[in-house]
Amino acid sequence: MIHPIITLLTDFGSKDHYVGAMRGVILGINPLATIVDITHHISPQNIVEGAFLLSSVYTYFPQGTIHLAVVDPGVGSKRKPILVKGENFFFIGPDNGIFGLIYDQLKKISVYELTNAHFFLKPVSATFHGRDIFAPVAAYLSRGVSPLEMGKETKNFQRLSLPQPILEKKRIRGKVMYIDSFGNLITNITVNHLKKLENAPGKIKIRENIISGLSKNYQEAKKGTLLAIIGSSNFLEISVREGSAQKKLKSQKGDDIKVY
Repeated sequence: MIHPIITLLTDFGSKDHYVGAMRGVILGINPLATIVDITHHISPQNIVEGAFLLSSVYTYFPQGTIHLAVVDPGVGSKRKPILVKGENFFFIGPDNGIFGLIYDQLKKISVYELTNAHFFLKPVSATFHGRDIFAPVAAYLSRGVSPLEMGKETKNFQRLSLPQPILEKKRIRGKVMYIDSFGNLITNITVNHLKKLENAPGKIKIRENIISGLSKNYQEAKKGTLLAIIGSSNFLEISVREGSAQKKLKSQKGDDIKVY
């Protein structure tokens, strides 16, 4: 692969030089690489949020894409740097659960602990493995270097424990998992969960507010009112037409939600 796509997902923000440094390292090793920014505005150190967003977007890229994810509160510790090989994609980042949802989605994976310092930038900073380990490894991988040349396969890697919805015959209890920039409350309840209810969702309750049924689109609700809708990632979302559900409800991640 000479003209690969390498995506970047981090909690670095856009104010500082960190993302630019990673881009520079990648292009210094493979000037033909195409770098795509997924987001650099993951909430600081929020591994669950990073895992959710990465798992929601990676399949939309061409086969062979290398996804580099750095949400790394344990940088410089004993946590391993890893490379994950799936059937159609590669993932590079810290072994801290950031790829946990992807492990659950892929039928076959191989995980490699990155141990060959020949492919690292030197000296390796204790606080910036994104620049010194993950970026160069992604670049070398894009040039055709085998994962086995850069590390050793391991069966010992971190998964991610997320709150799962509680399913009963006539109701589902879930939680707000993520809040996007529009103030939409994205829950951990999927379309498939809703299909298991004996009856179609009649009401959705959150913070003592009750919403009747699901809307097919935002226009079905009056301006400024709450609605429940299936979002583009197939999760149940609570929204406000032309407004912010987060602000209206003073909601936060982890809030309870009940469908019945």
